[in-house]
Amino acid sequence: MTRILAIETSCDETAAAVVEDGRRVVSNAVASQIEIHARFGGVFPEVASRQHVLAITPVVEEALQAAHLTPAEVDAIAVTRGPGLPGSLAVGINFAKGLALAAGKPLLGINHLEGHIYAAWLHEANQQPPAAPEFPLVALLVSGGHTELIFMEDHLHYRRLGSTRDDAAGEAFDKVARLLELGYPGGPAIQQAAEGGDPEIFAFPRPWLKGGWEFSFSGLKTAVLRAVREIQAAGNPLPVAHLAAGFQAAVVDVLVGKTLQAAAELQAKSIVVAGGVSANRLLRERITAEASVPVHIPPLHYCTDNAAMIAAAAYRRFAAGQRDDLDFDLLPRWAIDFVG
Repeated sequence: MTRILAIETSCDETAAAVVEDGRRVVSNAVASQIEIHARFGGVFPEVASRQHVLAITPVVEEALQAAHLTPAEVDAIAVTRGPGLPGSLAVGINFAKGLALAAGKPLLGINHLEGHIYAAWLHEANQQPPAAPEFPLVALLVSGGHTELIFMEDHLHYRRLGSTRDDAAGEAFDKVARLLELGYPGGPAIQQAAEGGDPEIFAFPRPWLKGGWEFSFSGLKTAVLRAVREIQAAGNPLPVAHLAAGFQAAVVDVLVGKTLQAAAELQAKSIVVAGGVSANRLLRERITAEASVPVHIPPLHYCTDNAAMIAAAAYRRFAAGQRDDLDFDLLPRWAIDFVG
């Protein structure tokens, strides 16, 4: 049995978790900053890093206590190395380095995006482990800063099929939510508003970018902006629910369509959907219903940033023999096809 203590501070969640054998979540502690950043309409980097400083010690202690372990009793310590906000990442990395040095444990720096993918392998400690994703697989990685399709033939082997040319899906959700005055974070706000709307009232474009697996959501965002301005210029109240429903349907159509196309062409045996946007109900329902192979989507609390996913990815790297020096630095904002 391999137990890994992981720490995640890439953005605005201070998180720590203990995971056994890359799947069984023994403990998972998260301190959220959503309410703090909501007043800014997005994450304020300097505020985020200060909150990490305040929260990291109690969060790590909570994770260890819930697992009934001390740092000396885990096999390794893992931490998100990037990509993310530099100030936030530095808090977690420096804490993990100090903890690893004090406990005499190996340290692993983990790519945040890789962690999101490996969230699909997690299960709760009191549950029977579900079937693991089968290789080869296609992973749709959709978060605030990333929208990518990735092909995996085995653990730690990645090939990026395509990514976004401009706004990521999560970015587009946040910007449209701000445009419709729905608040932050945009994903849940758009989903809630769309529940009372008709997605066919506004025929927003579907940016298919035929001939490849790349994405583009900037034009869709602009189409929503134009619709809003036309309605306001006419002096009419904004039909927020219909606008939100139309926008959400357009994004989901493209995400599902391109993922299923890639899975079919590459003869994937399973599909993984990961990242914060994978919490979207319409996306989960559509891709699960329309896919011809098993679809693996993490539970909602493992879709957003958490440390359990970092531990899951770290287990694979630990088993492969990876050990990092205590002087490693932040990862740049690089694509996951350079991992492995």
